[in-house]
Amino acid sequence: MDIKKDIMWRVILVYVFICIFALSIITKVAIIQFRDGDMWRAKAKSLTTQEFLVDASRGNIYDVDQNLLATSSPYYDIGIDVNTEYLRRLSDEEFNKQVDSLSLSLSNLLKDKSRRDYYKELKTARSSGDRFVQVAKEVSYKQLQIIKKFPVFRLGKNKGGFVVLQTSKRERPFQMLASRTIGYQREDAKPIGLEGAFNQYLKGTGGRRLMQKIAGGLWKPLNDDDEVEPEDGSDVISTIDINIQDVAEHSLLIQLAKNNADHGCAILMEVKTGAVKAIANLTRKDSGFYVENYNYAIGAATDPGSTFKLASLMAAMEDGYIDLHDTVDIGNGTYKFFDKVVVDSHHPEKSRLTVEEVFEQSSNVGVAKLIYRYYSKDPQKFVDRLCKFNLNAPLGLAIPGEARPRIKNRQDKDWSGVTLPQMAYGYELAITPIQTLCLYNAVANDGVMVRPQFVQEIRKKGQLVKKFDPEIIGMPPICTRKTVEMARKMMEGVVLYGTGKALKSQTYAIAGKTGTAQILVNGSYKDHNKKASYQASFVGYFPADNPKYSCIVIVSAPSTGEYYGAQVAGPVFKDIADKVYATSLDIHKAVNAIQPEFAVKAPEAKPGNLKDLQTIFKDLNVKISGDPGNSPWAIVQIHDSSTITFSSAKVEADLKKNIIPNVIGMVAQDALYLLENNGLHVKLNGSGVITKQIPEAGTRFTKGTTIELELTS
Repeated sequence: MDIKKDIMWRVILVYVFICIFALSIITKVAIIQFRDGDMWRAKAKSLTTQEFLVDASRGNIYDVDQNLLATSSPYYDIGIDVNTEYLRRLSDEEFNKQVDSLSLSLSNLLKDKSRRDYYKELKTARSSGDRFVQVAKEVSYKQLQIIKKFPVFRLGKNKGGFVVLQTSKRERPFQMLASRTIGYQREDAKPIGLEGAFNQYLKGTGGRRLMQKIAGGLWKPLNDDDEVEPEDGSDVISTIDINIQDVAEHSLLIQLAKNNADHGCAILMEVKTGAVKAIANLTRKDSGFYVENYNYAIGAATDPGSTFKLASLMAAMEDGYIDLHDTVDIGNGTYKFFDKVVVDSHHPEKSRLTVEEVFEQSSNVGVAKLIYRYYSKDPQKFVDRLCKFNLNAPLGLAIPGEARPRIKNRQDKDWSGVTLPQMAYGYELAITPIQTLCLYNAVANDGVMVRPQFVQEIRKKGQLVKKFDPEIIGMPPICTRKTVEMARKMMEGVVLYGTGKALKSQTYAIAGKTGTAQILVNGSYKDHNKKASYQASFVGYFPADNPKYSCIVIVSAPSTGEYYGAQVAGPVFKDIADKVYATSLDIHKAVNAIQPEFAVKAPEAKPGNLKDLQTIFKDLNVKISGDPGNSPWAIVQIHDSSTITFSSAKVEADLKKNIIPNVIGMVAQDALYLLENNGLHVKLNGSGVITKQIPEAGTRFTKGTTIELELTS
């Protein structure tokens, strides 16, 4: 009996325990279902559905003539849900037939997998109950229209399980042209070029799309449309002219390959506005091919070499120390400052040069001696003047990557006794190519330095959002009008008589400066084989008489024996200038108004023998006025279209006083007759009419003095 009671008690106890346990489960279920149901349903939904950011369509980048430089092309990822209600109801035989046709169509179009591979993937997904299989990535819009008509897919999303996800891909229609300046914007890298600098305008505003998580950890859209539609980005209208860019890049590539150079760059800029019309940067890869992978034009600050002589001489001119006619003794083209021997690249024809000739012949000794003569007691004054030319600070360019220049100060620890003469001809300092160009551009722009610009407008759906006006750097002008005029004359002389003669054009005038600088590599100007590496450059503007464009070309580390600026960098400058001159009507001088057929137009004439001139103009029925007096030599001035005026050339009066007369404009025959008959020895260079004479008019002479005459046809 006791055993029975004991067993019964235990059974009751277990029964009660089971009832309590069951009641607790029911209670918990009720709580989850009714009290916490909304919370758990929301949590479950959050694990299987999620809102994703939809990128806006990125704005386009155009050149100045609305040619596309960068655009976002739409691409599509294609997927399929093989377990839709409609497809599940199909028999295995019918499903396999439909999927086989789809597999064949996909394989024939995309050519990335075989028909068998597609068929196997889709059958496996049906068997395992997968709700999403990705069948293609980054197909074009044209391919998408074809895919929509494929078996199964043509049934649509609900029946055929057809899923399309749109993406976009940034493309550059002109490939490598200006690619570094166009740049890119990526989350995993620093922003580069226009893409990075103007990302706030280009990126637009993202939208929102609700996605559902399915088997395999994949996400597919819940709805056909986005929950929040994205807003497209604005378009950037750059200053680049793709036609000039093409010439610049092609010409630079030819010169780099010809000279087996390491890298190079070229920039073309509008004088008045600072608008950059072309900017090319090329680097040689190990394969020997050249690519645009670094913006040397703005990011490489190096010793500029001889192109810096303009800044040095302008400083001395602005401080009132020198003018074009002052002279300096350069000896045999070598001079020692402390332990540093300064050497000219060519042996000089004469030991004493004017300031103008120092610049034209690019004499290192001449510039170094002039700067040392006037600034050795106060070097900081020279430095301060360079800083007033805005050479010591970044230009503040719109695109990222600008290198910081360095102009040494007297207080710097690495300043030495040779720093001043070294700086004079472009060493022991560092500036970028675009900063050098800005200085030369300022001379062309009457002393006003403008900031280089890469973008002229921001537009959205054709409507103007923002316009970028020219910006002046510092307090204009950077120097006096007198200094500007002397600087211009020096640069014109480089092309007419000096180291840049190879660039002389018969159709328009170029002003500029050649440059050749040794490159500092690992702290030394020579490599492990004790060979020097050079940087060749040419910088200037055109047309010289009415500057419209400035340009700089730099070729770094040419290795075939040629390394002088005129021979290596000059041809690229000339190609760019020729292209611009040929295609820019505003550069060309206006054509004279058409004259009536019966009108007699007075031709231009150079100074010459009075009787010869009178005979010629009389035969042409041109009216003559003016009285040249008793002088047998006359200067001709056109009074109007049919009348000329004679005035005395006064050459004989000057010769009688042992003063060299002005013979510029005369032909060689008349000048030889005059000068040699009065005891002067004449040396002629070139052909045509006289454009330069040394010594200049007004200089006293003795019999036997040599006068050099430069003639240009």
